[in-house]
Amino acid sequence: MSHHVYKHIELTGSSTVGTDDAIQRAIAKAAQTVRNIQWFEVTEIRGHVAEGKVAHWQVTLKAGFTLED
Repeated sequence: MSHHVYKHIELTGSSTVGTDDAIQRAIAKAAQTVRNIQWFEVTEIRGHVAEGKVAHWQVTLKAGFTLED
């Protein structure tokens, strides 16, 4: 088993579709500039209500990536 050192960043994704879509958007956007993303952990879920319905989701997450040698 190799030894790794991880660094983590905090991201917030948003979506009108749902929490999964917000997570997918956050990870996909981060992956454009951050290499080696290995895991994520949801830390907070928020939403906006309009006319008695959920109109918008915001999901905050920590994403971990391995540092390069």
